[in-house]
Amino acid sequence: MAIEIRLEEMLKARGMTSKQLCEKVGITEANMSVLRSGKAKGLRLGTLNRICYFLNCQPGDLLGFDGHLEEDDEE
Repeated sequence: MAIEIRLEEMLKARGMTSKQLCEKVGITEANMSVLRSGKAKGLRLGTLNRICYFLNCQPGDLLGFDGHLEEDDEE
């Protein structure tokens, strides 16, 4: 995927478990797992806002771009 989600690195840097973040953000552990694995196809801005708030970071700390255009029909 052209957009990388660096949630795992941010959790480690903040000394927080994904379960703790789930409870704070209000999402399921299954959805958190999809985000952490980088397999998410979308992310609500409200969820991103809460993740950034509780991890005390900027969206750019969590998201990266690999420089490639990803077509909608790519898997």
